Amino acid sequence: MTASAWRPPLADLVLPCLDEAEALPWVLARVPATWRAIVVDNGSTDGSADIARNLGATVVHETRRGFGAACHAGLLAARAELVAFCDCDASMDPGLVAPMAERVAAGEVDLLLGRRRPQGRGTWPAHARAGNLVLAQMLHRRTGLRLHDLGPMRVARREALLGLGLTDRRSGYPLQMVVRAADAGWHVAETDVPYLPRAGKSKVTGTWRGTWQAVRDMRKVLAEPPTAPAASVEGSSA
Repeated sequence: MTASAWRPPLADLVLPCLDEAEALPWVLARVPATWRAIVVDNGSTDGSADIARNLGATVVHETRRGFGAACHAGLLAARAELVAFCDCDASMDPGLVAPMAERVAAGEVDLLLGRRRPQGRGTWPAHARAGNLVLAQMLHRRTGLRLHDLGPMRVARREALLGLGLTDRRSGYPLQMVVRAADAGWHVAETDVPYLPRAGKSKVTGTWRGTWQAVRDMRKVLAEPPTAPAASVEGSSA
């Protein structure tokens, strides 16, 4: 394919949202051109859904509370070959998913995660980092994967993700995606992404209680028996 014929891969970008009115304009302005932003409103009371709709996003309403419930509703609403996920709190630039999607589209990797690199003091609280480190170590023991972060920014093929049969609808959803991908023989990798101070207060990592509740959710995921490996992943390089 010549350089002039090359086109960047298209994707749907899932943005789980709970009271992110302050962050939405910044986030949606940075969604890659030609991509569709799917804002999944998870019960906001600050007008987030209307703001997102007025800024051109597709809005999906998920009444079941939970990060996993919102992410999965977005996955079910997606139609593009690739699906990307990103927090909607302005802590990460959605534009960074474009080069990540190129690697997935090229078959270099099946599931690509964004490894958060904090920009400035206080961006990533100590308790949240500690919880993430514990989970990364547990993930390694369970799957053999050596990842540093289980952050929310990630890209994979839509049909392959649906084939994982994800069931967690709380904080364990991102981890279950990685565990089941590993069980299925996917090539899972990570790439550095800047992690910025978020807009507003975190619903999970802003407190010790929220962080360790998430850790408990994820420990349940790690205790699940291994799933049967899939025969193949379309476009896989594994």
